[in-house]
Amino acid sequence: MKVVIASDSFKGAASARQACESIRKGILDVVPDANVSIKPMADGGEGTADAMMVAHDGIWLRAIVTGPLMNSPVEAGYAWFESDKTALVEMAAASGMALLKTSDLNPLNTTTYGTGQLIIRSLDRNPERILLAVGGSATVDGGIGAATAMGWRFLDDKGKPVEPCGGALENIHEIVPAQPGLLCDVEVLCDVDNPLTGKSGAAHVFGPQKGATAEMIERLDAGLQHLADLVRKNLGVEIEHVPGAGAAGGLAAGAIAFMNGRLVPGIDTVMSVVGLEREIKDADWVISGEGRFDSQSIRGKVVSGVVKLASKSGVKVAVIAGQVDLSYRESEEFGVDVMLQANKPGESLEESLRRTLENLRKTASEFAERYMFE
Repeated sequence: MKVVIASDSFKGAASARQACESIRKGILDVVPDANVSIKPMADGGEGTADAMMVAHDGIWLRAIVTGPLMNSPVEAGYAWFESDKTALVEMAAASGMALLKTSDLNPLNTTTYGTGQLIIRSLDRNPERILLAVGGSATVDGGIGAATAMGWRFLDDKGKPVEPCGGALENIHEIVPAQPGLLCDVEVLCDVDNPLTGKSGAAHVFGPQKGATAEMIERLDAGLQHLADLVRKNLGVEIEHVPGAGAAGGLAAGAIAFMNGRLVPGIDTVMSVVGLEREIKDADWVISGEGRFDSQSIRGKVVSGVVKLASKSGVKVAVIAGQVDLSYRESEEFGVDVMLQANKPGESLEESLRRTLENLRKTASEFAERYMFE
């Protein structure tokens, strides 16, 4: 019996690697001779670097860069994969919400400048490709912070540089390109299809979770619209309506405009790098998981990617999630054979988070006892 475990992280409780290990232990508790392999997964957001380094012999190179707020340095870094000369910059490491206190969340003030510094630092390795993972951002700056760190200049009507943050987008009068530009491919790992502006755009959809009030949202959206107009006029590049351009507060759009980047499905890229398709071809089961299994899970997230690969190989799929918010009918239609909730009835959220690894192990044992040999 071969089982492949390809779980996402359980945000705030367990990394993808930890989740996979706990599920593996739970299966082996019941079936000690099972052939169980783990493939920690991510969709291009937080945890992508860790998942890919586990599978692809990457190393983490530390760097001190600007955090989500200017003049607030953080210890971050990027992943390097020598075998294919690829750098992976996870923007959450430098510009993520997790780096700020709740009281400091304000997308008018936050910046992707540190992410740009990481990109510049990665050039020391002469990469052939840079992967930019854009989940978990604290920013809505359209990528001007990262671009500023990379040598682009954004000037006001007096010819002075604007602050590289969301609140300054409306003040940009002129865009001066960096010289020279990047000499390698940039791929943005993206798991959303939101455009840059409008009701489905970066400010309206993602602004509130980053601390934006209703007034801030309108101001940020107008600023992103202004940026898109300038980029279209001055650079001849369309960023406003590109699906996914609104990811990470418009950093995805900025990568298109200022790094000649292209957007790619994050989960597809990670699955390719970790060799998941090859691993599951002769498997009996593949188990995926995440903190909450709901309607969003079937739209570009880790579980959706795993299910698609498994269906191609005729492999049965189980999902172990902290919380399940899909009906059995919906999960079956989606292609999931077994769906289990790890959080126990009566547990508080705080207790469930604290006991995540324990609960995952117990739930995996339940799966092995009840379903594995069906």
